[in-house]
Amino acid sequence: MLYIWIKLFHLLFVMAWMAAVFYLPRILVNVAEATGQAEVQARLLLMGHRLYRFGHHLFGIAFLLGLALYLGHYASDAMPDVVGPMKWIHAKLALVVLMMAFYVACGRALRRAGRGGTLPSSTTLRWLNEIPLLLLVPILWLVLAKPF
Repeated sequence: MLYIWIKLFHLLFVMAWMAAVFYLPRILVNVAEATGQAEVQARLLLMGHRLYRFGHHLFGIAFLLGLALYLGHYASDAMPDVVGPMKWIHAKLALVVLMMAFYVACGRALRRAGRGGTLPSSTTLRWLNEIPLLLLVPILWLVLAKPF
């Protein structure tokens, strides 16, 4: 039963973090399109900084719960050994690392824009906005299909 509760909260915090991952690049698009509108840009940058910080907290909790699932069988007999038979999880974790790297890159772009630096064009940012989806689809496929 402990395993199910940890897994449930892990999924909840992953979903919340993914909302931040999807929305942060969109804020960057809006910042890029608000050129010359200092008040609008300032509000968007504030929203982006808050979202970025909150997203890191969500990721941290999801990470700790995932770590409990990954290593929990060492600490408690109530937790199954989920790693042994699941080789696909390493590919999933590699994609999650790429997703986190994308999130950090968005945070750095946001910080750079806040200091008066330039952002890529809104068209480029719209294309970059699709990266989380391109990473999420194989992550979900690995989790559901467990191909290896």
